Amino acid sequence: MRGSAFVTLPRSSARLRRATIPVVLCFGMTVALTACGGEEDPDAGTNGVGKLSAAGIEKKAKTAAESADAVRLSGTVVTDGQTYKLNMSLKEAGGTGSVSSKDGGTFELLRVEDELFLKADADFWTHADGKGDGGSGGAPSKADSQAAEKLDDKYVKVPEDDPAYDQLRGFTDKSVLLDGLLGLHGERGKGDRAEIGGVRTITVNGSGGAGGSMNVSLEGTPYPLQLARAGDAGTLTLSAWGKDFPLKAPAKGETVDYGSTLPSA
Repeated sequence: MRGSAFVTLPRSSARLRRATIPVVLCFGMTVALTACGGEEDPDAGTNGVGKLSAAGIEKKAKTAAESADAVRLSGTVVTDGQTYKLNMSLKEAGGTGSVSSKDGGTFELLRVEDELFLKADADFWTHADGKGDGGSGGAPSKADSQAAEKLDDKYVKVPEDDPAYDQLRGFTDKSVLLDGLLGLHGERGKGDRAEIGGVRTITVNGSGGAGGSMNVSLEGTPYPLQLARAGDAGTLTLSAWGKDFPLKAPAKGETVDYGSTLPSA
């Protein structure tokens, strides 16, 4: 019995040692790989666009943007020396939101198909008639102030033949606005990875950033989430991609028909 037990124990120990060797080797290889630079794959768990070329990422982002039913756009745009702050929700049927500038004040825009409405306070309309500050000089007349009060906080329908119609409509047109904003300039290059609103992104630069930059989502659909326009022409955040929002023309009691043209600004 003693001899039998003596023989059995070493055999069991030998089997245990043989089983342990592969585990130790595997562990050793893992440590060696990590030590030799085998870091975690930065694209693990992503949509894979980070592995594409800069031009490939940009193309994917533009395609995703064009295919989306809706988007929310907020931030600043500089054009013709004027800085505008935008906060717009856009889709194919129209858009709604606010636009503001240092000289022009703040106004709301609402477009449902081809019907375009502008909503602002009385001070905005007082300056728009050219009689207030920045206009022809001097204080507005009593009649001007009274007219502006009637437009205060009302939706004023913008006539389609008014010179301002096309310009104002552009702020509410998803296709037009994105086509003008998503373009980068110069040679494309891949930049840093970052997070926008808690979502992992990869940056695509034009001319090292001088030609603008675009942060593209590495999660889900590769939508552009942030844009820095070339020449310091503004920075925009794009969110709520594909999320619908209500869009309805204002009631007649909330609307004023100013006539064939709006006051010039």
